[in-house]
Amino acid sequence: MLNIEELWLTYPGAAQPSVKGISLRVEPGEFLTLLGPSGCGKTSTLRSIAGLETPDSGRITIGDTLVFGDGGRCNVPTHARDIAMVFQSYAIWPHMSVSQNVAFPLDVMKTPRQQSRRRVDEVLDMVGLRELASRSATQLSGGQQQRVAIARALVRRSPVMLLDEPLSNLDAKLREQMRVELRALLKRVGMTAIYVTHDQEEALMLSDRIALMNGGRLIEVGTPRGLYLEPTTVFGATFLGAAEVIAVTGTAGNRADTDIGPLELARVRPGLAHVAIRPEAILVELATQDGTADGTNRLPGQLASVVFSGRQQQLVVELAGGRRLNAQVDATRQFAPGDQVRVELPPARLMPLHPDPAP
Repeated sequence: MLNIEELWLTYPGAAQPSVKGISLRVEPGEFLTLLGPSGCGKTSTLRSIAGLETPDSGRITIGDTLVFGDGGRCNVPTHARDIAMVFQSYAIWPHMSVSQNVAFPLDVMKTPRQQSRRRVDEVLDMVGLRELASRSATQLSGGQQQRVAIARALVRRSPVMLLDEPLSNLDAKLREQMRVELRALLKRVGMTAIYVTHDQEEALMLSDRIALMNGGRLIEVGTPRGLYLEPTTVFGATFLGAAEVIAVTGTAGNRADTDIGPLELARVRPGLAHVAIRPEAILVELATQDGTADGTNRLPGQLASVVFSGRQQQLVVELAGGRRLNAQVDATRQFAPGDQVRVELPPARLMPLHPDPAP
C-alpha cells in the first residue's frame, strides 16, 4: 500500500538532512508506527508521504501510484494523493458543527448531498458522535474533537491514513482509552495507517510493526514484541523501554566477557559489542548467609535503593566494583536498602546487540 525508497530530505538552511535514505514498505491494512525522539525525522517522513514537504530525492508510491520520484520530476500535490490525515492539533473548524466538519472533505470532492449525509452518519456512528452531529465544534471536549478529526479522515474512504501524534493533547486516562478505540476502528475499516509518536507505550499498544528512527535514519523495524524482547541495537534496547546495557570485551562460544564479569548467553551475534537486559527480567533474591552467589550469571550485590511504585518496586543493586543495575520486582516482595542480595541475569533474557549505525 505504501513504498518508500531511499528518501532524503533537507530543509533550506539546514546543515544536515532531516531524513537520510529511508526505505520502508507498508502492507495493506497494516498499522505501522514511526517512533523516535524529537528531531529524529519521523514527522518529516510523514509530511513527505503527504506531499507537505518536497524531498531531495527518493521514491514514494501509494498503492500503484507514484506520487514522488523520477528525480523530482514526479511530485503529486497533497490534494491529489489518495490519503487522509489526522493532525496533532485536530484542525477542527470552530464555526462549523460536528457534521459539517466531518462532511468537509466530501464537500470539497463535490459528493452528492444525500450520499454525503449517509457517509457522515456512518462514520459518526463509528466514533460514537451521532448524537452530537449538530453541536458546535467549540462545545466539544478534547476527546470528542479528536473523534471528529478521525471521523473526518475516515469519511473520505482513502486507503491510507496518516496520523501525526493525534493523542498527545489528551490526558493520560483518555489517551489510553483512545489508543484501544483507534486501533479497533482502523482494523474494522481495513485502512492502512502510518502513525507518528515519540511515546513508546503508545507504539507498543497500537502497532503491527514499529519503525524506530534516530538522527534521520531508520534504526530497526519489527513487531512490538520483537523489538522489545529482541532488539539488535543499543538505541533500540534503550529507547523502546528501559534496559541495562553491558559492554562486551570478548566472546568464546556462548560465553561473553563483560564489564561485570563473564556471562553465559543464549544467543550470540557476529560483531557483538553489548548485551542488554530489561529491569523486569533481572531476578533478585536475598543473599544466603554465607554470601555466595554460585550459579549461571549470578552476582552478589547490595541494595542501594528501594522505591515502591504501586504494582512494582524499583530496585537499584550495587555490584562489586560499584556498577549499579536497575531491577523491577513485584510490589509484595520484602526488600530494604542495605540488604545483601543475589542477582541473576537469565541467559535467555540477555539481548545481544550490534553497535548503533553511524549518524
